[in-house]
Amino acid sequence: MFLFKDGLFGIIKSVIVVDVETTGLDPGTCSIVSLGAVDFLKPENQFYQECRIWEGAQVVEKALEINGFSRKEVIDPGKKSLKKVMEEFLAWMDEIENRTIAGENPSFDRDFLKASAQRCGVGWLISHRTIDLHSLAYESYLKRGLDLPVKNERIDLNADRIFNYVGLPTEPKPHRALVGAKMEAEAFSRLIYGKLLLKDFESLPVPDYLKVKIIERRKMLEGLGISRRKKSE
Repeated sequence: MFLFKDGLFGIIKSVIVVDVETTGLDPGTCSIVSLGAVDFLKPENQFYQECRIWEGAQVVEKALEINGFSRKEVIDPGKKSLKKVMEEFLAWMDEIENRTIAGENPSFDRDFLKASAQRCGVGWLISHRTIDLHSLAYESYLKRGLDLPVKNERIDLNADRIFNYVGLPTEPKPHRALVGAKMEAEAFSRLIYGKLLLKDFESLPVPDYLKVKIIERRKMLEGLGISRRKKSE
């Protein structure tokens, strides 16, 4: 969950919203091709890099159809190595207070990042726990008494459906890691705070049903036993 700290109603929003594009679904045999991230506390602080895949990585055509990279692009020797990109990403994270990963199905991104760090021999100090956009959308549907979409006897709240629910368009195709990270960060802000996060989406209003009045938020926090501390404390 989000950490609590002195400040506006005691909430700190510091997590890292991450999206990776890969050559397949298995972090043990497939490789990252691009990595995008947004610091949720300071959303103007963003990271994006593309890399060539590690030698011998499996390449699944369906994955390339989704992210728009060609086989030639993912093995381009002119691109940075996976190790270089991982080092730069970890250096970027050094200035971020809380390194918990958030996103849509963030365990996928976490597992690819962890496998990549291990493969490249770089340090990995990221929390195993993650914050899933799907769970927040699920909660919002239930609170509003809405029927959850179901497909094949499973809840069908995919990323595009969640984006539409919070007033955003479907994710552009082909998928790009930074675009995905920014859309997910924006969706988190709208679901949690009922407000805009990034200027990229300022022309897209937050739906009225997601807007949270300040007094309601204060009452919620007081109910949790959380209140603003005096500066002298």
